[in-house]
Amino acid sequence: MASSLHNYAIVIISLLAIIQFKSTSGSSHHHHKHLKSLHFSLYQHETINKTGYIIVNGIKGGAGITQTTTPFGTLFVFQDSLTLTSNRSSKHVGISEGTSITSSFDGLQSISIAKFSVRLKNYKGSISVVGGTNNIKASDHPIVGGTEDFMFVQGYVTSSPVDLKGITVVYKIEFHIYWPPYAIPSS
Repeated sequence: MASSLHNYAIVIISLLAIIQFKSTSGSSHHHHKHLKSLHFSLYQHETINKTGYIIVNGIKGGAGITQTTTPFGTLFVFQDSLTLTSNRSSKHVGISEGTSITSSFDGLQSISIAKFSVRLKNYKGSISVVGGTNNIKASDHPIVGGTEDFMFVQGYVTSSPVDLKGITVVYKIEFHIYWPPYAIPSS
């Protein structure tokens, strides 16, 4: 008798769990379809010892300093121009500023913190990101905050190297921005 009551209780609890899962998974999906979003690309131009500087040298014996590598533990800061195209003389629409710390012994990976301050046709403000960066491959960085028109935004930014030769390196910065329903002003 106790065994059959125990089995009955397990079946009831399982059914309730399945019903609860179906109702929460369905409603969560529904909200994502109606998020306001914005997708655009800008180009970051970084010139060594002009807009980007090594502040702390990393350890000796690992990777050397090149356009794509810095020694493990190197602290690098930057304040770079953002333009509409990869051509450095194209329209200036903002600034990328931040820091990175080399986190791999081969010198190709770092932990990055950046703020993109932009002035576009219909949007003005900053977008802050944090995450891991691969110096020679595309890297996704989650958006952790924003100001002005980008207040409360969510999403991610993809940074991809475009030109790693010469004293100025160029990165394509792709923004994938979403506003949660509570952050969209009512009309």
